[in-house]
Amino acid sequence: MKNNRNIKPKVLFFDVNETLLDLTKMKKQVGDALGRKDELLPLWFTTMLQYSLVTSASGDYKPFGHIGAAALQMVAANNGITISEENAREVIGNAMQNLPPHPEVKEALLQLKQAGYKLVAFTNSSTEGLKNQFENAGLTDYFDEQLSVEETGKFKPFTETYLWGASKMGVNPEECMLIAAHGWDVYGAMSAGLRAAFVARPGQQLFPLAPKTEIIENDLKKVADILVTYQ
Repeated sequence: MKNNRNIKPKVLFFDVNETLLDLTKMKKQVGDALGRKDELLPLWFTTMLQYSLVTSASGDYKPFGHIGAAALQMVAANNGITISEENAREVIGNAMQNLPPHPEVKEALLQLKQAGYKLVAFTNSSTEGLKNQFENAGLTDYFDEQLSVEETGKFKPFTETYLWGASKMGVNPEECMLIAAHGWDVYGAMSAGLRAAFVARPGQQLFPLAPKTEIIENDLKKVADILVTYQ
């Protein structure tokens, strides 16, 4: 990939869950559903990611929230807890759609918009779920476009999904940057030819075998402070 460091990307793609939105409230609700066994939360999240990949690799598509609910049922069952499909979907649906933004997010997004960047949300959540998330979090007006993988039918971090996002915005992959708080997401983006910035939220790490992102900071404002210096 051509070295575009310090050159302004034409499009900034933003992961949504954890990158922009604070998952603390959601984790509490999921933890409560698991009998307040907070130690099961990482297992639930990794199971959800695992089966989103399995679903895409199998040539199928299920809404991300439904996969999250199914993962909740699986983890619960393995720990002697019974949760119906209906209850699991209600827990995940309510939890994911009512998340606040991290404290610095709005200021950072405004700073980037004022610097002339095109901001695009890019999420594994459904189109309707993303719309509700942004309305509830007060983030809708900061973004030029909201993209859900639902339209392409394949979850991040599949290469085709990032290429679809770039094509959808009418730019080449190397003209884009993904900003995300997940090591798997930035790895997937870079593998597809995009540039990447990593927001090192608590508990998140880059994959040591992946290429290093050009920006690594612990909040979005610090990422924005760097990006506004790009020409």
